[in-house]
Amino acid sequence: MKVVSLVPSITEALFDLGLTENEVVGRTKFCIHPEEKVKNVAVIGGTKNINIDKIKALQPDLILANKEENIKEQVESLMQDFKVIVTNVENIEDNYYLLKNLGLLFNKEERAQLFNLKIYDILNQSKVDSKIKVAYLIWKNPYMTIGSDTFIHKILSEIGFENIFKDQTRYPEITIEDLADAEIIMLSSEPFPFKEKHIEELEEFYPGKKIMIVDGEAFSWYGTHIAKCGDYFKGLISEVNLV
Repeated sequence: MKVVSLVPSITEALFDLGLTENEVVGRTKFCIHPEEKVKNVAVIGGTKNINIDKIKALQPDLILANKEENIKEQVESLMQDFKVIVTNVENIEDNYYLLKNLGLLFNKEERAQLFNLKIYDILNQSKVDSKIKVAYLIWKNPYMTIGSDTFIHKILSEIGFENIFKDQTRYPEITIEDLADAEIIMLSSEPFPFKEKHIEELEEFYPGKKIMIVDGEAFSWYGTHIAKCGDYFKGLISEVNLV
Protein backbone atom coordinates (compact mmCIF):
# COMPACT_ATOMS: atom_id res chain seq x y z
CA MET A 1 0.00 0.00 0.00
CA LYS A 2 1.35 3.42 -1.01
CA VAL A 3 0.62 6.11 1.60
CA VAL A 4 0.94 9.89 1.61
CA SER A 5 0.98 11.51 5.06
CA LEU A 6 0.00 15.16 5.43
CA VAL A 7 0.72 15.16 9.18
CA PRO A 8 4.24 15.22 10.73
CA SER A 9 3.37 13.20 13.82
CA ILE A 10 1.51 10.59 11.77
CA THR A 11 4.47 10.24 9.40
CA GLU A 12 6.66 9.52 12.43
CA ALA A 13 4.12 7.02 13.74
CA LEU A 14 3.95 5.15 10.43
CA PHE A 15 7.69 4.55 10.44
CA ASP A 16 7.66 3.68 14.16
CA LEU A 17 5.02 1.05 13.44
CA GLY A 18 7.33 -0.49 10.87
CA LEU A 19 6.34 0.94 7.50
CA THR A 20 9.12 1.60 4.99
CA GLU A 21 9.97 4.26 2.42
CA ASN A 22 8.44 1.96 -0.19
CA GLU A 23 5.07 2.35 1.56
CA VAL A 24 5.26 5.96 2.79
CA VAL A 25 5.75 7.67 -0.57
CA GLY A 26 4.84 11.28 0.24
CA ARG A 27 5.14 13.65 3.23
CA THR A 28 5.13 17.35 4.09
CA LYS A 29 8.28 19.42 4.58
CA PHE A 30 7.46 19.49 8.31
CA CYS A 31 7.59 15.68 8.54
CA ILE A 32 11.12 15.56 9.99
CA HIS A 33 11.08 12.33 12.05
CA PRO A 34 12.65 9.81 11.69
CA GLU A 35 15.25 11.86 9.82
CA GLU A 36 17.13 8.93 8.27
CA LYS A 37 13.93 7.63 6.65
CA VAL A 38 11.91 10.72 5.73
CA LYS A 39 14.84 12.11 3.74
CA ASN A 40 14.06 9.45 1.12
CA VAL A 41 10.36 10.35 0.90
CA ALA A 42 8.99 12.84 -1.64
CA VAL A 43 7.92 16.23 -0.24
CA ILE A 44 4.46 17.36 -1.32
CA GLY A 45 4.43 20.86 0.20
CA GLY A 46 3.53 22.04 3.70
CA THR A 47 0.65 21.02 5.95
CA LYS A 48 -1.33 24.11 4.93
CA ASN A 49 -0.22 24.37 1.28
CA ILE A 50 -0.36 20.90 -0.21
CA ASN A 51 0.82 20.43 -3.79
CA ILE A 52 -2.05 18.38 -5.16
CA ASP A 53 -0.36 17.74 -8.52
CA LYS A 54 2.64 16.18 -6.77
CA ILE A 55 0.32 13.92 -4.78
CA LYS A 56 -1.53 12.88 -7.94
CA ALA A 57 1.79 11.96 -9.55
CA LEU A 58 2.54 9.61 -6.66
CA GLN A 59 -0.81 7.80 -7.09
CA PRO A 60 -1.17 6.81 -3.43
CA ASP A 61 -3.61 4.16 -2.27
CA LEU A 62 -4.28 6.16 0.90
CA ILE A 63 -3.80 9.71 2.17
CA LEU A 64 -3.70 10.46 5.91
CA ALA A 65 -4.78 13.96 6.95
CA ASN A 66 -5.78 15.78 10.14
CA LYS A 67 -8.74 18.03 10.89
CA GLU A 68 -6.66 20.74 12.57
CA GLU A 69 -3.38 20.60 10.69
CA ASN A 70 -4.65 20.51 7.11
CA ILE A 71 -6.90 22.83 5.09
CA LYS A 72 -10.41 21.46 4.66
CA GLU A 73 -10.78 22.55 1.01
CA GLN A 74 -7.47 20.94 0.01
CA VAL A 75 -8.37 17.68 1.73
CA GLU A 76 -11.80 17.65 0.09
CA SER A 77 -10.16 18.18 -3.29
CA LEU A 78 -7.97 15.10 -2.71
CA MET A 79 -11.05 13.10 -1.71
CA GLN A 80 -12.36 13.41 -5.27
CA ASP A 81 -9.53 11.17 -6.54
CA PHE A 82 -8.16 9.28 -3.54
CA LYS A 83 -9.11 7.48 -0.36
CA VAL A 84 -8.45 9.96 2.46
CA ILE A 85 -8.66 9.32 6.20
CA VAL A 86 -9.04 12.50 8.27
CA THR A 87 -7.86 12.11 11.86
CA ASN A 88 -8.79 14.26 14.86
CA VAL A 89 -6.69 13.91 18.01
CA GLU A 90 -7.67 16.11 20.95
CA ASN A 91 -6.66 13.97 23.95
CA ILE A 92 -4.84 10.81 25.03
CA GLU A 93 -7.88 8.60 24.39
CA ASP A 94 -8.06 9.90 20.81
CA ASN A 95 -4.37 9.18 20.47
CA TYR A 96 -4.87 5.63 21.74
CA TYR A 97 -7.44 4.96 19.03
CA LEU A 98 -5.32 6.69 16.37
CA LEU A 99 -2.49 4.22 17.00
CA LYS A 100 -4.88 1.30 17.41
CA ASN A 101 -6.54 2.08 14.08
CA LEU A 102 -3.22 2.59 12.28
CA GLY A 103 -2.13 -0.77 13.69
CA LEU A 104 -5.26 -2.42 12.31
CA LEU A 105 -4.94 -0.67 8.97
CA PHE A 106 -1.36 -1.74 8.36
CA ASN A 107 -1.39 -5.07 10.22
CA LYS A 108 0.83 -3.67 13.00
CA GLU A 109 -1.55 -4.17 15.93
CA GLU A 110 1.00 -5.54 18.35
CA ARG A 111 3.50 -2.76 17.75
CA ALA A 112 0.78 -0.11 18.07
CA GLN A 113 -0.32 -1.58 21.41
CA LEU A 114 3.26 -1.50 22.72
CA PHE A 115 3.48 2.20 21.92
CA ASN A 116 0.12 2.87 23.60
CA LEU A 117 1.19 1.06 26.75
CA LYS A 118 4.49 2.97 26.79
CA ILE A 119 2.67 6.31 26.46
CA TYR A 120 0.32 5.55 29.36
CA ASP A 121 3.27 4.35 31.44
CA ILE A 122 5.23 7.57 30.81
CA LEU A 123 2.27 9.83 31.61
CA ASN A 124 1.46 7.88 34.79
CA GLN A 125 5.05 8.26 35.98
CA SER A 126 5.35 11.93 34.99
CA LYS A 127 3.58 14.00 37.65
CA VAL A 128 4.48 17.28 39.33
CA ASP A 129 4.35 17.30 43.15
CA SER A 130 1.49 19.79 43.26
CA LYS A 131 -0.67 21.76 40.84
CA ILE A 132 1.52 24.43 39.27
CA LYS A 133 -0.16 27.24 37.37
CA VAL A 134 1.41 27.61 33.95
CA ALA A 135 1.03 29.68 30.81
CA TYR A 136 2.15 27.90 27.64
CA LEU A 137 3.02 30.27 24.78
CA ILE A 138 3.10 29.08 21.17
CA TRP A 139 3.52 32.42 19.36
CA LYS A 140 4.90 35.95 19.64
CA ASN A 141 3.69 39.21 18.07
CA PRO A 142 1.03 38.68 19.15
CA TYR A 143 1.54 36.35 22.08
CA MET A 144 -0.69 33.30 21.67
CA THR A 145 -1.43 30.53 24.15
CA ILE A 146 -3.50 27.34 24.31
CA GLY A 147 -7.07 26.76 25.47
CA SER A 148 -8.63 23.70 27.08
CA ASP A 149 -9.69 22.03 23.82
CA THR A 150 -6.13 21.45 22.58
CA PHE A 151 -3.88 18.41 22.73
CA ILE A 152 -1.17 20.51 24.43
CA HIS A 153 -3.56 21.40 27.25
CA LYS A 154 -4.40 17.72 27.73
CA ILE A 155 -0.72 16.76 28.02
CA LEU A 156 -0.09 19.58 30.52
CA SER A 157 -3.06 18.37 32.56
CA GLU A 158 -1.95 14.73 32.42
CA ILE A 159 1.36 15.72 33.98
CA GLY A 160 -0.32 17.81 36.66
CA PHE A 161 0.03 21.39 35.44
CA GLU A 162 -2.87 23.85 35.58
CA ASN A 163 -3.26 25.94 32.44
CA ILE A 164 -4.22 29.47 33.54
CA PHE A 165 -6.07 29.87 30.22
CA LYS A 166 -8.17 26.71 30.68
CA ASP A 167 -11.37 28.79 30.43
CA GLN A 168 -10.51 29.72 26.84
CA THR A 169 -10.55 27.64 23.65
CA ARG A 170 -8.22 26.98 20.73
CA TYR A 171 -5.27 29.40 20.51
CA PRO A 172 -6.24 32.78 21.95
CA GLU A 173 -4.20 35.96 21.61
CA ILE A 174 -3.08 37.39 24.94
CA THR A 175 -1.05 40.29 26.28
CA ILE A 176 2.02 40.15 28.49
CA GLU A 177 -0.11 41.45 31.37
CA ASP A 178 -2.34 38.37 31.11
CA LEU A 179 0.56 36.19 32.30
CA ALA A 180 0.60 37.60 35.83
CA ASP A 181 -1.11 34.58 37.48
CA ALA A 182 1.29 32.01 36.04
CA GLU A 183 3.85 30.50 38.39
CA ILE A 184 5.75 29.27 35.34
CA ILE A 185 5.72 30.67 31.79
CA MET A 186 6.55 27.99 29.22
CA LEU A 187 7.83 29.13 25.84
CA SER A 188 7.38 26.38 23.25
CA SER A 189 10.14 25.60 20.77
CA GLU A 190 7.48 25.42 18.04
CA PRO A 191 5.63 26.64 16.06
CA PHE A 192 7.30 29.92 17.07
CA PRO A 193 11.00 29.27 17.74
CA PHE A 194 11.31 30.86 21.17
CA LYS A 195 14.93 31.44 22.28
CA GLU A 196 16.80 32.68 25.37
CA LYS A 197 16.39 36.31 24.24
CA HIS A 198 12.62 35.91 24.56
CA ILE A 199 13.03 34.68 28.13
CA GLU A 200 15.06 37.82 28.86
CA GLU A 201 12.33 40.04 27.38
CA LEU A 202 9.71 38.49 29.66
CA GLU A 203 12.01 38.57 32.68
CA GLU A 204 12.23 42.34 32.34
CA PHE A 205 8.46 42.47 32.83
CA TYR A 206 8.28 39.62 35.36
CA PRO A 207 11.53 39.60 37.36
CA GLY A 208 11.78 36.54 39.57
CA LYS A 209 9.14 34.50 37.69
CA LYS A 210 10.19 31.10 36.32
CA ILE A 211 10.31 31.36 32.52
CA MET A 212 11.59 28.43 30.46
CA ILE A 213 11.86 27.02 26.95
CA VAL A 214 10.02 23.70 26.56
CA ASP A 215 10.13 21.08 23.82
CA GLY A 216 7.08 21.80 21.68
CA GLU A 217 7.19 18.37 20.07
CA ALA A 218 6.86 16.65 23.48
CA PHE A 219 3.59 18.50 24.12
CA SER A 220 2.03 18.75 20.66
CA TRP A 221 3.15 15.73 18.62
CA TYR A 222 0.61 12.97 19.06
CA GLY A 223 1.01 9.47 17.62
CA THR A 224 4.07 7.62 18.91
CA HIS A 225 6.15 10.65 19.87
CA ILE A 226 5.21 10.78 23.56
CA ALA A 227 6.57 7.25 23.97
CA LYS A 228 10.04 8.75 23.42
CA CYS A 229 9.63 11.64 25.87
CA GLY A 230 9.96 9.83 29.20
CA ASP A 231 13.41 11.21 30.02
CA TYR A 232 12.42 14.68 28.86
CA PHE A 233 9.31 14.81 31.05
CA LYS A 234 11.26 13.41 34.00
CA GLY A 235 13.87 16.16 33.65
CA LEU A 236 11.25 18.87 33.19
CA ILE A 237 9.34 17.80 36.27
CA SER A 238 12.52 17.64 38.36
CA GLU A 239 13.22 21.22 37.34
CA VAL A 240 9.76 22.62 38.04
CA ASN A 241 9.39 20.80 41.36
CA LEU A 242 12.16 23.07 42.61
CA VAL A 243 10.07 26.18 41.90
